[in-house]
Amino acid sequence: MSLQGRLAFITGAGSGIGRATCQCLAREGATIVAADQNFPKVQETLKLLNPQEKHSAMSLSVENKHNIQEVLNNIIKTYLKPPSIVVNAAGITRDNFLQKLSDADFAQVLDVNLKGTFFVLQTFANSLVEHKINEASIINIGSIVAKFGNIGQANYCASKAGVEAMTKVAAKEYGSLGIRVNTIIPGMIVTPMTAAVPEKVMNKFKAMIPLGRFGLPEEVAEVITFLASTKSSYINGASIEVTGGF
Repeated sequence: MSLQGRLAFITGAGSGIGRATCQCLAREGATIVAADQNFPKVQETLKLLNPQEKHSAMSLSVENKHNIQEVLNNIIKTYLKPPSIVVNAAGITRDNFLQKLSDADFAQVLDVNLKGTFFVLQTFANSLVEHKINEASIINIGSIVAKFGNIGQANYCASKAGVEAMTKVAAKEYGSLGIRVNTIIPGMIVTPMTAAVPEKVMNKFKAMIPLGRFGLPEEVAEVITFLASTKSSYINGASIEVTGGF
């Protein structure tokens, strides 16, 4: 599943699924541009990759469209082309019951998870069209809880449901231009985000997983790597669950 010669851009690359994706894509030969709002963390990610390759770390706030355009301009200046692999792994939670959920927490989750995915998708896809790169793959990260809801996560569920729906639209609009757009739907994955969930709640979720365990970021990253490659050349607009059967 060689990705030699491919340039990959990953948001949320400072930890979790984003970091694991950088490692998997680099292993297959891709040059990595790792981006995260937490720049020290993304620098740590870069240290885990082959130092012989021309990988880059960049600071990025996905909810800031101007910042995204600046980052893209820097990428093109450095590599002379936009990335043909784009992974939207940046995401946050601000959990609370609907009775208590503040306007600010609702808006922030939508801004990062949904609007941020939209900004990156639109900016990078349009650049791919402009540069006439007609073999590209964009992978967005949804969530299994967006399928059926989860107590205390009205904002998160809404944002991830929006990501999945938007991905299907993007697949239809960009598919004829050679850009495939798909969604990964992770279940309960061991990341810094799930580390904040109370143990009692986590045990309840674990009992609902046929495989009897939580997933690892690497297990999601392997599927992302497949979608990034030509092995998945006829997969477009799909939502692929990585949940252990949850």
